[in-house]
Amino acid sequence: MQLILLSGGSGKRLWPLSNDSYSKQFLRLLPSPDGGRESMIQRAVRQARESGLDAQITIATGENQRDAIVSQIGGGVNIVTEPERRDTFPAIALACLYLGMEKKCGPDEVVVVMPCDTYTDIQYFTAIGKMADAVENGLAELVLMGICPHYPSVKYGYVMPGERNGELFSAKGFTEKPEIERAKELIAEGAFWNGGVFAFRLGYMLAIARQYTNAPDFWKAREEYGVFPKISFDYQVAEKAESVAVLPFKGMWKDIGTWDALSEVIGSNVIGNAIIDEHARNTHIINQLDIPCICIGANNLVVAASPDGILIADKYNCEQVKPYVSAFEVRPMYEERRWGTYKVIDNYTSSDSTRSLTKHLCIAEGRSISYQRHFHRDEVWTFVEGSGILVLDGQVRNVGKGDVVHITKGQMHAIKAVTDLHILEVQMGDFLDESDIERFEYKWE
Repeated sequence: MQLILLSGGSGKRLWPLSNDSYSKQFLRLLPSPDGGRESMIQRAVRQARESGLDAQITIATGENQRDAIVSQIGGGVNIVTEPERRDTFPAIALACLYLGMEKKCGPDEVVVVMPCDTYTDIQYFTAIGKMADAVENGLAELVLMGICPHYPSVKYGYVMPGERNGELFSAKGFTEKPEIERAKELIAEGAFWNGGVFAFRLGYMLAIARQYTNAPDFWKAREEYGVFPKISFDYQVAEKAESVAVLPFKGMWKDIGTWDALSEVIGSNVIGNAIIDEHARNTHIINQLDIPCICIGANNLVVAASPDGILIADKYNCEQVKPYVSAFEVRPMYEERRWGTYKVIDNYTSSDSTRSLTKHLCIAEGRSISYQRHFHRDEVWTFVEGSGILVLDGQVRNVGKGDVVHITKGQMHAIKAVTDLHILEVQMGDFLDESDIERFEYKWE
């Protein structure tokens, strides 16, 4: 069995902690079994592994999320990146082409697709196993998970069940995000929420993908990604399929993509450097800044602070944040990379138009920044904690706390952390952008 996790999103509903490259599924806010905190994607992968499903995991995502996934999940999963955002149908098609053409999975292999940001429990994965069994036993070509609705919602699609066959129902009809009155009618008629979980044989999806590309290999298919229509899997596949079944799921299932929903599951009213007094009610603070935050006598609030900004919102109006965030077109101030994290401290333009950008880099022990050079900027690295191995134009030396290195335009450089390594990086030049980079292979001894 192959399990595809969909990891996308624009990172606006949980602003300011999330952004375009650090979407909600990467926020380490959920209590984990070891007493620490884990992200939604870490939780989903952990639960899939603990559930007993004999499944190889593939994560379908955008290129801008690859580093965060590698950093949080490590090895043991496949990662398939979209060249551009084109909705769930193209993302699933590309992941299936990868399984068939790159991993050489056979057409009879059962594939299950699920979102990576649903808050649920192990019973959810038991249901996924039942969906895979239903496909394996030929009960339907496509099996969907139907969430037993908790209330009439305009945020989800609905699936109307038809004839029953054991635990499954045939899918009689689909309704996408109805108005509230229609949602009430659908629930009264027995409809389920569409949980965004799909099971099918790999050959079923490959036949659909082949309607758009005859590429001889996966990488050529990826180059032709634009030929796939920009449309959801529900519209393009599920609603057109002739043999569709629904498996109801009555267990725990929560969409925690808004601050009010997330605050219910993080297990604490305060995360970070903050205090809420005893008179405040139903208020949560998540503070990622070093400066303290104090909340006195405030009720029903969410206060979230990060290097990207500060949100103070009524808990029950948090969904209104998205259009306001769209008005700010600024670079993310915090990013997670496969080697660690960085935080922007200062972004300055001098009187002669020279720009400087100051970052705090945290490189995890044993990880390294690629061998690279830049054409439009100089860099000054000040090592403030830890030890590492520096390569500068082929010359290798040890560096540690108190060392300062000046890297000029065109100089080849790389760094590997022997212990957790903290660096203050000051970039100076006329073009300070992540695209100003040329990478090279370097084999660390």
